Amino acid sequence: MKNFFIAAIIVVLSGCAQIKSQIPSFWDDNQSAKIVDISVSAQQINCDQPQRPQALALQRELLWFHTYGVAKGWRQADVLRLTAPIEHTVNDWVKRTETAKDNPTYCELKKKIVIEQTKRAASAVLGRF
Repeated sequence: MKNFFIAAIIVVLSGCAQIKSQIPSFWDDNQSAKIVDISVSAQQINCDQPQRPQALALQRELLWFHTYGVAKGWRQADVLRLTAPIEHTVNDWVKRTETAKDNPTYCELKKKIVIEQTKRAASAVLGRF
């Protein structure tokens, strides 16, 4: 009987750990404003201008968003999962601008991808209660 209670407690506690990752975050004014800033920055990318400064500026905004989410704690995991694809896309673009010559076609493709990704992320972040 004692072993049954120990097993039951272990199951309950491990179940609570899984539930923790499913709890959504709540509205945050700072995150809401920053995701809109990121979206606007993505829309304002001008592929005829030098790309590295634009990519780095977008990367800095995403770094702020990520750092803020991590600092707020585990409840922001859902928001960080939303922005991870954007970070990946922008980080790839930044790496490419380190070594490769500016390519307007590549820039336009990255711009379209980032705009779509930020649109989805902004919709989710702004839709929280």
